[in-house]
Amino acid sequence: MASQAALKKQQELQTTYQKYKSTLQAIAGKIGDIEQETEEHKLVLETLGPLEGDRKCFRMINGVLTERTVKEVIPILQTNSEGLKKTLEELVKSYKTKQDEMEKWKKKNNVQVVQQPQ
Repeated sequence: MASQAALKKQQELQTTYQKYKSTLQAIAGKIGDIEQETEEHKLVLETLGPLEGDRKCFRMINGVLTERTVKEVIPILQTNSEGLKKTLEELVKSYKTKQDEMEKWKKKNNVQVVQQPQ
């Protein structure tokens, strides 16, 4: 009877650990996506910066190519870029919080991670 309870406890701990790991991986993936998008915005802004304001440029919005001028697009890109940076900061905070929560949980439950040989 005691071994069944211990086995069940171990399975619960493994399930919780896997949930923490998958949450951290999901947040890390989102961070990577937003970092890439931020870099793309930065590159486009650097490219458009020296151009004349009334020059035509094209922008893809939800799969539709739209024609705009440089002076119309730059403020939109700057606003989007700032929003991405704020989102990135929030995700990094969220990641660190979840990571700290996981570490506290591991200490509380005396969990030690053992790597399986491959």
